[in-house]
Amino acid sequence: MQYALIIREAPEDFARRDDPAYRDGWVAYSKALAQAGIMTGGAGLTAPETGTVIRRKGEDHDVQDGPYPEGKEQLGGFYLIEVPDIDTALEWATRVPISDKGSVEVRPRLQM
Repeated sequence: MQYALIIREAPEDFARRDDPAYRDGWVAYSKALAQAGIMTGGAGLTAPETGTVIRRKGEDHDVQDGPYPEGKEQLGGFYLIEVPDIDTALEWATRVPISDKGSVEVRPRLQM
């Protein structure tokens, strides 16, 4: 079964990405997933202000530079993993090196 580990980070975490101590935790976690043979994809994302949001407005679209999320957490990246069950996915999710202001959502991949 494939699961997405959806990483949400606080704005100050995005600012810490150049800090080797912060970055090294992510590199080590990614290597652990790869060595376990369960990572099937994923990517870190640039800071939210670099994005563009498109919203449907009836038949038209509204394009807005830089998302302005109302929450305190912003999408920082994701991993796709293939593990036998939700318990294993949750076990790996607890190892994600997020700060105490971030979160990890575990969600099964939609099978089509």
